[in-house]
Amino acid sequence: MDADGTTGGFDLEMLREVRAQVTIPLIASGGAGTAEHFVEAARAGADAVLAASVFHFGVLTIGEVKDHLRAAGIEVR
Repeated sequence: MDADGTTGGFDLEMLREVRAQVTIPLIASGGAGTAEHFVEAARAGADAVLAASVFHFGVLTIGEVKDHLRAAGIEVR
């Protein structure tokens, strides 16, 4: 959550470290600024990713993010 609202990306190092230690679902939160940030978080081990400000302020749409994830070969619901 330290990166929340920064739009600089998720804490990928932390996600990788936590993923290496746990098997429970891991949700990345805080820092998204581009659609690629969501892909990076998923590749770092997140089972789900979330964001708020990029959607509230119209930087990205949910559809754009889902399309980008699909194009990167990541399963989207």
